[in-house]
Amino acid sequence: MPRKLSDEEIEAFLDSRPGWAMLSTIDEDGFPHTVPLGYFRLGRDIIMGVRDGTRKVANVEGNQNVSVLLEDGSSMADIRGVMFQGHARIVRERSEALELAREGARARGVPESEWPTAPRPGAAYIRVTPVRALSWNYASPTPGQA
Repeated sequence: MPRKLSDEEIEAFLDSRPGWAMLSTIDEDGFPHTVPLGYFRLGRDIIMGVRDGTRKVANVEGNQNVSVLLEDGSSMADIRGVMFQGHARIVRERSEALELAREGARARGVPESEWPTAPRPGAAYIRVTPVRALSWNYASPTPGQA
């Protein structure tokens, strides 16, 4: 039986990832639409850069309820993951988009002298504010963990 990750373990897991997550939105016909996207964390929020005008953007504009899934491991002996369910919004406004572009560069370790000075043309961001998190860890607990 898997154990849940603590809040601290979830944060460490998010920050240790190479920057990819699965975003699920709801299509206009009610079916899930799931795509892999790069992400970074800003406080509790999960930020994903996207091209404006795509299906995922239209889906968020039609229904703000989304899920974000991150998982790793190679077998049932070490698989762990977290799924956030939350509310998303599209960020296009120039100053906020620039702030997010700069935060994304910082999160990737880009030197500050190379941070963007303007948002990329045609880019937008999906900003997800988690409402709840579901997590699992099938790895054997280390001594002292229950």
